[in-house]
Amino acid sequence: MNIKGLLFALLGFAMFSTHDVVVKFLGATYSPIQIIFFASLISFPLVTFMLITDPTRENIRPVHPWWVLARVLASLTAGLCAFYAFSVLPLAQVYTLLFAAPLLITVLAIPMLGEQVGRHRWAAVLVGLVGVIVVLRPGAGAGLNLGHLGALTAAFASAFASVVVRKIGREERAVVLMLYPHATNFLLMGAALPFVYVPMPLMEFAGVGTIALLGFIAALCIIFAYRYGEAAIVAPMQYSQIIWASIFGWLLFGESLDLPTLIGAGLIILSGLYIVFRETRSGVSRNTPVLRNRSRLFSPGSFRASTVLRRWNSQ
Repeated sequence: MNIKGLLFALLGFAMFSTHDVVVKFLGATYSPIQIIFFASLISFPLVTFMLITDPTRENIRPVHPWWVLARVLASLTAGLCAFYAFSVLPLAQVYTLLFAAPLLITVLAIPMLGEQVGRHRWAAVLVGLVGVIVVLRPGAGAGLNLGHLGALTAAFASAFASVVVRKIGREERAVVLMLYPHATNFLLMGAALPFVYVPMPLMEFAGVGTIALLGFIAALCIIFAYRYGEAAIVAPMQYSQIIWASIFGWLLFGESLDLPTLIGAGLIILSGLYIVFRETRSGVSRNTPVLRNRSRLFSPGSFRASTVLRRWNSQ
């Protein structure tokens, strides 16, 4: 069963990488606000279809309204910042910085979940942060820009949203966790759209539809991956995106993976893998916040895997 889960994970993350290539193409011309609005508009029926198949009768009032609001705002921030980062930075560099999210989840789990983090995982976090510094290269000639800030903000917002769901997920309804972020994306991006709107030719509007469809199908693949495979096997497969980023970046955008990014990516990935390894050991982690993080918040067409799994398992 783990082989099937691993293959679904690799397919899902490959599709997410293709999704991000389309985001990068469109981001050269259009605002992230416009891309997210239309992607949300197109993906909304897909997500709604998932919800109406739920046989349980639930209302959409959140049990923890302030935590739900915090997660919605974090998801919105993660999407905007990640889309912007993809539009202005090399793909591999964006992924490397986004891979800091598991490190941030480990840190945020301490105050938010009461998680106890030992010296081994603290050491892994520090190694990962060194990797981030290597990628950013403060003081180097090229300098930092808003794209780097956007990628790091997206990683932090994604980590925060994931820990919030870990905190309230057992009590909050699946429909609330899935529908509220999509509805907020649509409403807020729609309100801001008149200020940034640029007319889109049919082919480029089709690109937005491709973003929504890829995000939706990729999220389904991740759901099946966690259904058929162990979290400890599936979770590390997200790092396969750096391979796709290197291939797509070289073929389509003339990007190359420079040495600092390669070293930094290696440190961040190794630290993330070590944290996953420590969480699989019995008695090391009470909450396993990284292993139970099954979110991809950078696409309006995607949704939280564990939310759907919890709903399916209850049927």
